[in-house]
Amino acid sequence: MSERRRAGRTLVPRSKPLADKAFLDRDAFDQMMYHADPWRALRILSEFVEGFDALSGLGPAISIFGSARTPREDAYYVAAERTGQAIAERGFAVITGGGPGIMEAANKGCKQAGGLSVGCNIELPDEQGINDYVDLGVEFRYFFARKTMFVKYARGFIIFPGGFGTLDELFESLTLAQTGKIDHFPIVLFGRAYWTGLLEWIRSQGLPRAYLQAQDLDLVLVTDDPEEAAEVATRARPEPSGGPDADHST
Repeated sequence: MSERRRAGRTLVPRSKPLADKAFLDRDAFDQMMYHADPWRALRILSEFVEGFDALSGLGPAISIFGSARTPREDAYYVAAERTGQAIAERGFAVITGGGPGIMEAANKGCKQAGGLSVGCNIELPDEQGINDYVDLGVEFRYFFARKTMFVKYARGFIIFPGGFGTLDELFESLTLAQTGKIDHFPIVLFGRAYWTGLLEWIRSQGLPRAYLQAQDLDLVLVTDDPEEAAEVATRARPEPSGGPDADHST
């Protein structure tokens, strides 16, 4: 499952069912799925074990998220590349989802600055392949196993504009920070124009109903500056979030 380098590939349609979809399927082949689930648990366990084995010696790292659809000429792509470079210059590795767009940009910047560039790739309906700037690539079939690696082996998140997958990673990290599952874990949102509306909605709708507390909004920093993003994310903390005794269970 883990590898040192994989060349990027063009999109190839898949004919077999995805692992996540099969795992959650409750309609088709119910009896078969009932008997298969205990064995599938071993496959899930192996995915965690192989991920831990591949990344356990990584050292300090920052996870960067954002849309795979961001074109290379886009300003956010350029900013993500510069952010990856700034993180590497501070002695940190960069972890991404290993795909194109923002992920490729961050891996590229890190690699070109001499840092260790990591990609945690996911099985999708159209196989995207790991981008050409990944030094250490790890393949996953299950989203929840992959997301564990992003948190466990990073000391902070930098989140660029993206879709549902990016938002999922954002809100999971906020939940872990809010509930005290992770400490000293900066969460940086890059792109004021993109994120301001979401934060204003959270503030106007969540606070009056007491769904959130005012200090919950202090969990994030919003910036348009790659240097500031890298500086805040890599700021010294007592222990890395993925230390040997860390517990990120929810």
